[in-house]
Amino acid sequence: MAAPSPNFGERRDGLRPSLVVVHYTAMESCAAARDRLCDPASEVSAHWLISETGAVDALVPETKRAWHAGAGEWGGQGDINSRSIGIELANRGDHPFPEPQVLALEQLLRGILARWRIPPQGVIGHSDMAPGRKADPGARFDWRRLARAGLSVWPDEGGAAPPAAFDAAARAFGYPAAVSPELRLSAFRLRFRPWAKGPTDARDAAMALDLARRFAP
Repeated sequence: MAAPSPNFGERRDGLRPSLVVVHYTAMESCAAARDRLCDPASEVSAHWLISETGAVDALVPETKRAWHAGAGEWGGQGDINSRSIGIELANRGDHPFPEPQVLALEQLLRGILARWRIPPQGVIGHSDMAPGRKADPGARFDWRRLARAGLSVWPDEGGAAPPAAFDAAARAFGYPAAVSPELRLSAFRLRFRPWAKGPTDARDAAMALDLARRFAP
């Protein structure tokens, strides 16, 4: 069966998926998002789209290079489109993710990680690989829940470390080196400490060091 979206190509340089990038659509409806992801004029797509009710729509074959990530890097590697599978969650970006949608995402991720032998640390947000440019899946996305299910990772929250250790640890975990330290901190907190404010603190540093120690690419 032909893929619903024509917006894809071949993965470059023989690359295969080693990451999964989670997005939100930032559109008013899932139908509108699907139309855009399947419109040749938009030049954007994703492999999967999950509605608020948990309906899962395959838009691009996982073997192909969908156009979902754009400019950015993770773990020192660019061309994230060639290295990843993209999942779009129908969500405007300003409200919680419904339970049926999250359950569907968890089921989909289990299959993807098994098919492509991707470790849990390979599941990242769009904001992780493009700090400052992208904010999805946003502060309302429950990364801790995914980690508890073995579908992503979460740091030890109980420690403290010198704040100056944060930036090198965040880069070692995977955050892009080509952005400012301020953007790295903002992206890290968006995922792991969305309530935190102010300059880098001892908890940021301890969490980043734990992630780098256990999950560096």
